[in-house]
Amino acid sequence: MDIVNVILNQLRETSVIMGIIALVGLLLQKKSAVDVFSGTVKTIIGFMIFNIGSNAMSAQVTIFSNMFSTAFNINGVVTQVEAATAMALNQYGLEVSLVFVLGFAMNLVFARFTPFKAVFLTGQHFLYFACVLALVFIALGAPTVVTVVLGGVILGFCGAALPSFCQPFVNKLTGSDTIAIGHFNCIGYAVSGYIGKLFTKSTEKAQEEANEKELPEFFKLFRDFVFSVALFMVVLFYIVTIACYVTGNFTEEITANFGNNIWWIWPFMAGLQFAAGMSVLIYGVRQFIAEITAAFVGISEKLIPDARPAVDCPAIFPFAPNAVIIGFIGSFLGGLVAMAILVAVGSDVIFIPAAGICFFSGGTCGVCGYAYGGWKGALLGSFLVGIFLCAGCLVLYPAFADLGIADASFPNVDYNIVGSIIYGIGSIFA
Repeated sequence: MDIVNVILNQLRETSVIMGIIALVGLLLQKKSAVDVFSGTVKTIIGFMIFNIGSNAMSAQVTIFSNMFSTAFNINGVVTQVEAATAMALNQYGLEVSLVFVLGFAMNLVFARFTPFKAVFLTGQHFLYFACVLALVFIALGAPTVVTVVLGGVILGFCGAALPSFCQPFVNKLTGSDTIAIGHFNCIGYAVSGYIGKLFTKSTEKAQEEANEKELPEFFKLFRDFVFSVALFMVVLFYIVTIACYVTGNFTEEITANFGNNIWWIWPFMAGLQFAAGMSVLIYGVRQFIAEITAAFVGISEKLIPDARPAVDCPAIFPFAPNAVIIGFIGSFLGGLVAMAILVAVGSDVIFIPAAGICFFSGGTCGVCGYAYGGWKGALLGSFLVGIFLCAGCLVLYPAFADLGIADASFPNVDYNIVGSIIYGIGSIFA
């Protein structure tokens, strides 16, 4: 079991996976020892820089989420996948670990022998989906062998196939077919992208009109994505901070966030820190994407023809950074609507939208919706997917709660759609 845990912990570290993939790709191209070493190290460092930016943004989003819940006195089950994964690993660590390892191997098999060519490189999201699949089969009463084999095969297939759903929108944004999204909300991203297509004509007309007009000097600032992101986040932080102040809900935990800043200065600094994190993330993206795509040439030519690396969703943020913020807001609003609906219908379980999920999944929905539909596609697509990110957990939650996985949930669209299909079919035979 200790060996399994060691392997699992290493494979969860996406920078290690990236480095191994870069190493194999460069060796297959018969590069010199210097080029192999340099390319491998640059790939790992690029992804580490990417993670630093991602973690900086995630930390600020978590603070925002906590302050929002405190200010408006919202209680319920948070749609936070990390907490649910920790519970699953604590109780069913062996099954989850084996599904994860087999799924990773099967992903390569499916990419090699089927038309689905994505090689899923985001280790932590592979682990989250392994938890969902293992829990579904365990809830159905399947033997361990069945849980591991079927769970691993399905996980491998989903890793290779699901990124193809949103690939047209990734290609539109990036202008190439060199990378895919390695984040199990691909069905949601595809839905948002197709919703965006409904606004194609109006978006093209708006772009033509914008090109013909000279913008006022102030609005030219919004062409700088760092300024736009900072401004939006400063406004959001002021909203939750003022709400906490007005309602008298300044707890010690919240005031600890201020550090040496007084409450009416802190939101300004928090918004700028978020924007700084995004700047770091984008720098890391540019470095590791350049290295991993160059290294992937060897894998594509020698091992898996036409393979493309499926990387974490923030990798496409630089192509439409303002759409990320629109998607975050749209998704969060959608989650609040879903929460209100659950309260209105008297649901036994009330799910609270987690700002982290809304930022990364909702932000990516915004980018995909923006590809063809501009800001309208970004907002509507992320809003509708945001409703599902919150309410969709309700289908599998009772089965997971019976296994002891309560007070947290697995919110992403792919988890709940694939998991519900398996659970529905399995219930018939069970």
